[in-house]
Amino acid sequence: MKYLFFDIECACVYKHTAKICAFGYVLTDEQYHVLERRDILINPKGKFHLTDRKGGEGLVLPYAYEDFKQYPIFPEVYPEIRQLLEAEDTVVLGHATLNDVNYLNLETRRYRLPSFKFSYYDTQFFYMNTEGDYTRQSGLGGMAEALGVEFIPHRAVDDAYATMRVCEALCKREKTHVLGLVSRYQIKPGKLAGGRITLLSSKGQRDYLKRREEERAERAKAHEAFFRFVNKNMHKRTRGGSLDGKVFCFAKDIEDDVSVSVKLVGAIFASGGKYTSHPAQCNVYIARGEGGLRYQNALSGGAAFIPLDSITQALEASCSSPQNI
Repeated sequence: MKYLFFDIECACVYKHTAKICAFGYVLTDEQYHVLERRDILINPKGKFHLTDRKGGEGLVLPYAYEDFKQYPIFPEVYPEIRQLLEAEDTVVLGHATLNDVNYLNLETRRYRLPSFKFSYYDTQFFYMNTEGDYTRQSGLGGMAEALGVEFIPHRAVDDAYATMRVCEALCKREKTHVLGLVSRYQIKPGKLAGGRITLLSSKGQRDYLKRREEERAERAKAHEAFFRFVNKNMHKRTRGGSLDGKVFCFAKDIEDDVSVSVKLVGAIFASGGKYTSHPAQCNVYIARGEGGLRYQNALSGGAAFIPLDSITQALEASCSSPQNI
C-alpha cells in the first residue's frame, strides 16, 4: 500500500471558480519512505488574486508568478493527476482536504473534463478525532508545531510533505498506522465521484453533532420558558418600587439558565424594574463577566454593567435599594 499526500495552490478562488496553479504531492510507502516528491506547476489561465482564509489581501505564494505562463494548462496535466489520485492500492490524504477536492472538481467543470473518482482522508480530521475536539479546525502550521514538524507554508509540495510528516507523527503518537486511525475512530473517507463530493465523517463527530443539537434544543426550550415568564409577569411588577425606571437585560447564557434567570427577573419585577431582550435598550446589563457583543451593545447605549454575583447578592439582601443598582 502507498500513501499519496497532496496539496493544491490556486491563483484565485471564487464561489464557482478555482484556478489551480500548483499540485504538490508526496508519494510514500507505509513506513513514510518518500518514493516521489514533486510540484506540478500549472498555468492557471488567469490573474493571481490571493486572499487569506478571512478574505484579506496579502497572501503570497513562494513562486515567481510571471513564470506560470510557461507551464501547461490544467487539461494537459489532468491525466497525470488523475493517475496519481485514482491509483489502486493508494490511500489519498491531505490537510483540510475538502478544499483541495473542491478545487479539483471546479477545474474539471471549468475545462469540461471527466470527474475525478477517488476516496480521501484528512489529517486535520484525524487530529480532531484524536483530540476529541470538533469545534476547532487546526491549521497545518499549528498542527506541525504541536507535533514537532517544520515546513515552508504555501509551497504545494512542501505543504504536502508537511502533511505527510504530521500524519507520521500523529500515527506515532497514537501507536498505529493510517488505517489503524481510521478503524479506531470509525472514520469514513470522503469521496469525489461524478462531480459530487461526499464529506468525511466519524462516530465521534456524529456523537458530537447529536449532542450539539440536543443542547441547542435545550437552550431553545429554556429561552422559551424564560420569555414566557417575562411576558406573563412584567405587567404585574410592583409600581413605584426601588427599581422603578430601571430596565434590565441579561447575557444570553443567563437568560437560558432558567433556574437563575426566572428567579432574578422575578425579584426585579417585585421591585418595579423592567426587562428587555435588547441590550441597547437597557440601562442595567447583567452578565457573569465582561465582553461579548451584547455587553458592547449595552454599554454603547449607556447601560451600567453589574456582575451577576453582585446583583444577586444585592437583590437577596433587600430586593435592592437604588444605590445597589
